[in-house]
Amino acid sequence: MDHTELTDELERAEGLLLQGRAELARELLACLAEDAEEYVDRNCPTTDDVQWFSFPTIFERLAYRRVERDPRELRDVGEPLDRLYNDLALACVHDGDYDEAMEALKQAVRWNPMDCGYRLNLADLFRVSGDVQEYLALTYSVFERASDARHLARAFVNFSGWFASSDKPRVAAAALRAARALGVTDATLDAALEQAAGTERDPDLVDDAQMEELLAAEGLPDGANAEIAVCLLMCAGDAAAVGARDVATSLTLRARDLVGEPAARALLELIHQSDEEVADGKE
Repeated sequence: MDHTELTDELERAEGLLLQGRAELARELLACLAEDAEEYVDRNCPTTDDVQWFSFPTIFERLAYRRVERDPRELRDVGEPLDRLYNDLALACVHDGDYDEAMEALKQAVRWNPMDCGYRLNLADLFRVSGDVQEYLALTYSVFERASDARHLARAFVNFSGWFASSDKPRVAAAALRAARALGVTDATLDAALEQAAGTERDPDLVDDAQMEELLAAEGLPDGANAEIAVCLLMCAGDAAAVGARDVATSLTLRARDLVGEPAARALLELIHQSDEEVADGKE
């Protein structure tokens, strides 16, 4: 299976989806998935000691290590299989086949468990199917893994809706306040804020201290996982060291958007201090 060839075929399928030719795109993607599964069966066996992934960058590998604590050796399959299955899920949704879309998204999450967009899309399908428990579990998993502030905001919006339907308007308001504090531009968040304005779910009805208390009582955080921000900043430092300034800037901004500029600066100082201590120990 050639990486360039698969990427070219995925771009072709994505073009078909944009043209509204979902059935043709699904046929192409299903064939690609079948070939990929045969390749994986032959060449990438998962064992108690080895796990294969399709992480697009070193960041996902580092974040997975720090969050999941998986002791196995991680190997890269060398193919964008997560993108393949996400595209297949999208084609299935366009085709009205939500069950197959769900199965495809499970594979996308399996190949890249750090992409919270896949998790949230899968959560939405569970909600549509009436499985609220899986919907909430997948949404909750985003809090620990989100590296994109928009995904984190979406998770808070999901829980806000759940609390509103569970007759917990103040907790719903707190979740919306946490989402709004991230400062992201997101249509789902904007719609939720508009609907809540002037109601008992209005995020302005609670202050930051009340927000933290209300969310903590429900077992929810009030912001991002600092471990993810640390991973972003560490990878940004590595990128800067090899001259990849655009990558370094992008990763740094993602960390800032997750935890805010003061916290990002504090984490950077801790990372630099740790690096200096390691360097001193080697001298």
